[in-house]
Amino acid sequence: MVTIRMQVLILGVILVLATLMSGCNPGSNDDDPFAEARALHDHFITLDTHLDTPVHFSRPGWDIMERHDFFSDRSQVDYPRMQEGGLDGGFWVIFTQQGPRTPEDHAMALDHGLLVAMRIREMVARNHEYFELALTASDAQRIVDAGRKVVYISIENGYPLGTDPRLLETFYRLGARMFGPVHFANNELGDSATDPSGPEWHGLSEAGKAFVAEANRLGMVLDASHASDDVFDQMLELSATPIVLSHSGARAIYDHPRNRDDARLKRLAEQGGVIQMNAFGAYLRPVHQPPARITALRELRQEFGSLLGMSPEQVAAMAERRREIDEEFPVDHPDLDDFMAHMLHVLDLIGPDHVGIGADWDGGGGVEGMWDVTAQPRITKRLIEAGYTEADLAKIWGGNVLRLLQAAEEHARSVAESAQP
Repeated sequence: MVTIRMQVLILGVILVLATLMSGCNPGSNDDDPFAEARALHDHFITLDTHLDTPVHFSRPGWDIMERHDFFSDRSQVDYPRMQEGGLDGGFWVIFTQQGPRTPEDHAMALDHGLLVAMRIREMVARNHEYFELALTASDAQRIVDAGRKVVYISIENGYPLGTDPRLLETFYRLGARMFGPVHFANNELGDSATDPSGPEWHGLSEAGKAFVAEANRLGMVLDASHASDDVFDQMLELSATPIVLSHSGARAIYDHPRNRDDARLKRLAEQGGVIQMNAFGAYLRPVHQPPARITALRELRQEFGSLLGMSPEQVAAMAERRREIDEEFPVDHPDLDDFMAHMLHVLDLIGPDHVGIGADWDGGGGVEGMWDVTAQPRITKRLIEAGYTEADLAKIWGGNVLRLLQAAEEHARSVAESAQP
């Protein structure tokens, strides 16, 4: 029987061989202490389940094929940095900010959601030699083997869909394979974990329950990341397939409503689900911001507005002002240790079959020592040091979420077959 210690020793041998095969001297790792961990990413599929990068697709002059810098343009994912960080792709998000809940506003939100879906597909079509839309769990390996990046699509916030579950099929046909019903505030489908007014539905609304059933019928993975505890409980109970927390943390490490308590995480694992660990600093530990900094950042937002309509020159000017604010009003940012505290706790609690990574890149994610996707091998290195094997890493970096997608597909297939005369 192969013990954990033996597996770790074998992993060490693989790391050395990977270095030698790359034509590098092992001593050269003094210059790049993460090179060996990065080499391991070529041995398995690496997926992040929450890439908010589509928010940049409409920015004038912004090109995913060019290398950008977080501190000068506030983006965290592009093709060159994915290559450097060993990220094969993931779930690219159709995100719609929660707004007023009137028929007119729902209609505008639907237009926005459809437009973002089109932008994702247009990015893939324009860069078809480097990216490919993935529709099934098996697509990921084929796309990686072809040397391209994997583009699954997910929906964060069901607000654009109103109360009509039939619209979910429209997005499914556009490529969406993951669905999260709520975001920062309650909507027509259920309660958010962070709505300051508290629960409205005490879980899912009747419409929200219909959306769960429709997602199951279609073969979409259900995402409870921003949902209240009651919504999480009901999704876990109602869903015919395992659910995901696409970018969440551990409440045992930091008691924040966006994180999940140990009892719920155990129930998630018992039903085959997965939590993907979030790198959003405000959810990792308390962060004190001086009042003067809060005021300065608010004034910065008022002056420059959204990144979406800014020229590259305006973005650079905004980023420079942001650096000045950071220097004048420094903050003790959460760091990689804080992120790993959440991750290692959850791994110890429910094991590597039920844990993955959804850092929330381009949606607020990033911590000191890990500000963009190039830093992902740092996570791998920490996991190796903690005793996790290459087989564990393969599950954590992509295998677990692909298992969920495959389960959703198989259920949808069985439903369709049973409905045939």
